[in-house]
Amino acid sequence: MDIQENIVNKVAASGLITLNLEHYYHPGARVVYDIKENLFHGLMLREKDFREFIKVHDWSVYTGKNVAVICSADAIVPTWAYMLLAIKLKPYANEIVFGGLDVLETVLFTKAMAKIDLSAFQDQRVVIKGCGDLDIPLAAYVEITSLLMPVVKSIMFGEPCSTVPVYKRKD
Repeated sequence: MDIQENIVNKVAASGLITLNLEHYYHPGARVVYDIKENLFHGLMLREKDFREFIKVHDWSVYTGKNVAVICSADAIVPTWAYMLLAIKLKPYANEIVFGGLDVLETVLFTKAMAKIDLSAFQDQRVVIKGCGDLDIPLAAYVEITSLLMPVVKSIMFGEPCSTVPVYKRKD
């Protein structure tokens, strides 16, 4: 008897669907625009100076980039200043958010996952891949769990050969 005939790939035969969140990673560059660079003496934003900067700055340097807009200085920045930045960045940037790179990454994943055809997971047993080469924000795991719960039979976390049960639908 050939020993090869008795080898069964239990993972392949399990019917599990592996969902790798790395597939929803947006490859575009991530940059931070810190409005503190526009503050007068690092304390306040002067409208006239800021509007002039907005008018003359080369916004095309943000083409295709994902931009996180922050103010790292302890200063009061009027809301309209962030709005003006968004208006100038919008024609060029892939994504613009208010907040740091962590907020940007969460928004990118959330938008990408919103496009998932959930019908492909209907009544399936799904493993959310747990480790990889990219740093996936925890918010992405929460979001995908929320999206999948209404349609799947079960959700597990990890690798098909070693999973942690997370959710099982009560039939």
